[in-house]
Amino acid sequence: MEPARRGELQRLFSTFPGSWPGIGLLLLRAMVGFILIGRGLVFLNDWSNPRAVMLVAGALAVTSGFCLLGGFLTPLTSVLVALGGLGFAFYSFAVPALYLFDSKLLIVNVIVISIAIALLGPGAYSLDARMFGRREISIPHASRQTKS
Repeated sequence: MEPARRGELQRLFSTFPGSWPGIGLLLLRAMVGFILIGRGLVFLNDWSNPRAVMLVAGALAVTSGFCLLGGFLTPLTSVLVALGGLGFAFYSFAVPALYLFDSKLLIVNVIVISIAIALLGPGAYSLDARMFGRREISIPHASRQTKS
């Protein structure tokens, strides 16, 4: 009989690189976050043709932009941003004068960078690193008591 295989535990956050790689991840998160916040605010401020889809898309873009800026639940947020970008690329509805994404190239950039962030992790300069990051465990020496 074959021994039971143990499944590996897949962690949501694999690494939290610091120094220059951490700064690089911070810059990637900031770029996508600012794009999402800026374009989401355009959707929320367009009251010439208010539609529920536009308001929801704008609110989700702003929320996910702030999550990426702070590095909160980064892998989950970046996967949702990539899926939202794909959905936006294939869904056609009337958009405000300033589009949520100016061009197809910007959509592709946001999708690709979001997937890269999801695969690389949030980095050391994020809320995720503060909440779920490396911990130092100190185990005190056990004192031996002798019986007399």
